[in-house]
Amino acid sequence: MNALNKTTIGIELFTRAWIFIRGVPAMKFLPPEGPPEIAFAGRSNVGKSSLINALVNQKGLARTSNTPGRTQELNYFVPGGFSGEGADLPPMALIDMPGYGYATAPKEKVDEWTKLVFDYLKGRVTLKRVYVLIDARHGIKAKDDEVLSLLDKAAVSYQIVLTKTDKIKAAGVPRLIEETLQKIKKRPAAFPFVLATSSEKSEGLEELRAAIVLAANGG
Repeated sequence: MNALNKTTIGIELFTRAWIFIRGVPAMKFLPPEGPPEIAFAGRSNVGKSSLINALVNQKGLARTSNTPGRTQELNYFVPGGFSGEGADLPPMALIDMPGYGYATAPKEKVDEWTKLVFDYLKGRVTLKRVYVLIDARHGIKAKDDEVLSLLDKAAVSYQIVLTKTDKIKAAGVPRLIEETLQKIKKRPAAFPFVLATSSEKSEGLEELRAAIVLAANGG
């Protein structure tokens, strides 16, 4: 099967009814390594849960909240209709990771969540790519830079996804993409292409779905 056919079939997965299978509060609760995993990282309230819901066209799949730090576990989602055994393993899993950069949570909680996230990033063989979400209104901030450096150090492939592009002027989006590319061009684990999305306006979702499928298949 060629790459185009794989991509077409893979994108059709996003029309299935996706399901939540597990919240992982510690490494020992991770599911067995099997299908390719695609993770979403970003500052608190950057729109991770909203973007996942938009990707699979299910409003209530990933929980959204205006409270920073609401996602406290690694939340696993897979397309429905697979038994999870043998040949019926789901072809990929999406992981909603705890947000970083929030200031209201107790320090010990922040440290606990941070350790979980980066233990997962460094030790998960089936993790194919991390999509690092950046709020288009703010661009890459110091905390984002710290996370990108950790991903570089762990040699985990990642790609930048701009969120909430409907909140800025349309003419500014290409400039922001170029500025972001310039900021990451020397980072060894960064995928050299920036995606721009709006969950609210359903913009950039097809491009992101195609990128996810290619990443899941080693592209």
